[in-house]
Amino acid sequence: MSQAMSGEQPGGAASAPLRLPANFVPRFYRGGSRLGPFRRIATGPYDGEDWVGSTTQALGAPEGLGPSRLADGRLLAEAVAADPEGFLGPDHVAAFGTSTELLVKLLDPDERLAVHYHPDQEFARIHLGCAHGKTEAWVVLDAPADGAVHLGFREEVSAEALAALSQAQDSVAMLAALNRVPVQAGDAILVPAGVPHAVGAGVFAVELQEPTDWSLMLEHAGLDLGEGGEWHLGLGPDMALAAVDRSGWTPERLAELRLPAPLPLAPGVARLLPERADPFFRAESVSAGALLAAAFSVLVCVDGELALVDEAGGRTVMTAGESVLLPYRYGRCALEGSGRAVRCLPPPTDSAAVTGAR
Repeated sequence: MSQAMSGEQPGGAASAPLRLPANFVPRFYRGGSRLGPFRRIATGPYDGEDWVGSTTQALGAPEGLGPSRLADGRLLAEAVAADPEGFLGPDHVAAFGTSTELLVKLLDPDERLAVHYHPDQEFARIHLGCAHGKTEAWVVLDAPADGAVHLGFREEVSAEALAALSQAQDSVAMLAALNRVPVQAGDAILVPAGVPHAVGAGVFAVELQEPTDWSLMLEHAGLDLGEGGEWHLGLGPDMALAAVDRSGWTPERLAELRLPAPLPLAPGVARLLPERADPFFRAESVSAGALLAAAFSVLVCVDGELALVDEAGGRTVMTAGESVLLPYRYGRCALEGSGRAVRCLPPPTDSAAVTGAR
């Protein structure tokens, strides 16, 4: 990446794009065979997740695993805390405080992920003492010809049937109860909290999430969930299963979780997720001709080469596999070049009125 990525202002704020080095968080599943070449760095057999722009601690992992460090060695969380308005903008701070409201990952499983689900905000607030649940979304970068995700029960499942399914740990029966959704590069799918799901082997994606690591495992037999790890997060099976969305997800309901195609918003900018994602995060495809407003955001260059041109004419070039954080204080920038990036943003500030200020 050309141009020095420092530009720090007094007090720790940044006035230039900040490079986000790879931040692998080893998990219990095998992964990383596409992620390593994409990031141009060696990966281990369990490096299937790169937490990009993270202020979130990984559950069941050593302290400090999960939060991102900037190229100068500072934790992103520390840099934001030193100058929240510089990084996040005054409106964001007024609505959400110093929380970035966003966790971005590169997800690269080499095997199918176990069926799991995440608590919503209300459940997390009441039972986990946390303001955030874990609604998430996938922006697919690559997938095999038969690539698929499993998402939502095909038909409504009773509480008794769900408990029996969990106790039996019958993987075949679990997958049969879920919708199999074929995916290919370019697809973007919202995954509401509570909906059981599993990403198939070889599906490489940018993943946007609320900034937590809450996961409840419907399929958990034989998994190593880390030190002190329990599939039910210590809540007990009955309470944990109460967080599952047991409703049936028909093809019509599933269609509401994605757009038929990226929705053009402005030259070089297209919305990737339906509006129902906005209270949690936003994702855009950006390319040459885009004029990006000042906002805290994470850019992942997924193809070719892009130049970010600031209002003073300064240029920062990023190529496929690189990611940068744009602080609010960086201001507006224009994009030039032949590449494309996924731009990940927190919810708009008026979403605080919908979800409740954190």
